[in-house]
Amino acid sequence: MTRDLVLHDWVVAGIALATGGVAGLVLRALMKWLAKHASRTRWSGDDVIVDALRTIVPWAAVIAGAAVAASALPLTSRVGGVVDQSLTAVLIVIATFSAARVVAGLVQSVAASRTGVAASATIFVNITRIVVLTMGVLVALETLGVSIAPLVTALGVGGLAVALALQDTLANLFAGVHILASKTVQPGDYIRLTSGEEGYVVDINWRNSVVRNLSNNLVIIPNGRLARTNMTNYSQPEQKLSILVQVGVGYESDLEHVERVTLDVVDSVMADITGGVPDHEAAVRFHTFGDSRINFTVILGVGEFSDQYRIKHEFIKRLHERYRTEGISIPAPARTVSLRQDEAGAPPSLPPVPHQRDASSEVLADRRR
Repeated sequence: MTRDLVLHDWVVAGIALATGGVAGLVLRALMKWLAKHASRTRWSGDDVIVDALRTIVPWAAVIAGAAVAASALPLTSRVGGVVDQSLTAVLIVIATFSAARVVAGLVQSVAASRTGVAASATIFVNITRIVVLTMGVLVALETLGVSIAPLVTALGVGGLAVALALQDTLANLFAGVHILASKTVQPGDYIRLTSGEEGYVVDINWRNSVVRNLSNNLVIIPNGRLARTNMTNYSQPEQKLSILVQVGVGYESDLEHVERVTLDVVDSVMADITGGVPDHEAAVRFHTFGDSRINFTVILGVGEFSDQYRIKHEFIKRLHERYRTEGISIPAPARTVSLRQDEAGAPPSLPPVPHQRDASSEVLADRRR
């Protein structure tokens, strides 16, 4: 201390601390009001920024009040320097956590806007958060007078050992980054692997990818395996796709009439059923003379992969009802078998059964002789 503490010093320091606390409460209420208005906008980025400011702004006011209070007290230069460094480091740490929340929230918002679904790619979010926090902690240590050069060197040597011990984990990490960077798979896509797993991609994190199948179960696939295997992405290059339905009519049917009726049913299904594509150009393609009917393929359009089951269901129901109304038959598979008679009125002859000789009976007959 340069001089003794007096009552005036305590009063000024108390007023500074109280002012900082009151300012923090007022700013917190202001940030809460801004958050309500930000939630009404279409852009989600302002929600993330205001949510982060709700943490850093009140604490900054409190720390500023504490700094003013410390400067009002007759502290020695050494103690004053330690107090200033400590308050600055605390402010840097708070700002780092707030910045990490802002950057991670913006990255998640951009990822969701690019995929067009409310999904997440937490691998980018986690990497961004770790990078920001690491930089903030290093700056705070440097502010406190701790040399970070030996720490960085130790982290480099230790990182090599950790990399050797976590080869599979790092392989999955970089495989996930490669998958998202190449845009072969994005959250919200419907994929099917050659091993049989299929479903909607819910999330791609630092180790594995989460896929939700149509039965609403989650399938966990390591990123390395997802990057190596062959897959079909039903959402790329677009979600709309065509499905094929096999139909057959009797040989006595008028194929022109069958085609017109079928196209009318397709148009009604595309216009009425959720998941149909109204501007889809329906098509009927006859292709096979079957045993009891003429087979053809009907091509329908669906909005996404899971819509095909609803569209097929409704199309088959409507087509069956329309065919019954129009008198178009859908014969069951049948085959005519004709039997040829050798003589008039004689039953059909059967091919002779070859006689097989038994070796044991021949030996017995030789002994009797």
